[in-house]
Amino acid sequence: MSKIQKILILVNLILVAMLLGNSVIKKERLLEDGTLILLELAPIDPRSLIQGDYMRLRYGISNEIDYDSITKNGYCVISIHEDGTVKSFRIQENKVPINAGELLINYHKKAWNNINIGAESYFFQEGEGEKYEAAKYGGVKVDGNGNSLLVGLYDEDLKLIE
Repeated sequence: MSKIQKILILVNLILVAMLLGNSVIKKERLLEDGTLILLELAPIDPRSLIQGDYMRLRYGISNEIDYDSITKNGYCVISIHEDGTVKSFRIQENKVPINAGELLINYHKKAWNNINIGAESYFFQEGEGEKYEAAKYGGVKVDGNGNSLLVGLYDEDLKLIE
């Protein structure tokens, strides 16, 4: 291997490490500074033989969307109650307009009449599935740009299931 090839490999490794590090920093900021929204869950299959125990999530707001009228990518604009649950929502193509007290979540329209907000799977240790059967809400942290991160599942009393 020539010296130039070794340098190119090293530069690529450094670049990949920087991109991964940047992604981790963004997620940590979202966890620390994001606003918690509790999205009501709609029932869906809770197991995967290949991936182990996990819960595939579908959110209740998905049931209220006219999928023929929305774009492939856009934003769910959500207003929340003081307890973090959804008061109202609407779908729009761009970040604006947004009113005071409203939050954005990026979405991607799927082919099977569903939207993906980037928080559709919750993995847990094998054998702990029973305690997550009581999950009524998915706790999602969002930032001002519409990025979202699933932080846990909550029961009907709005308590984090641990």
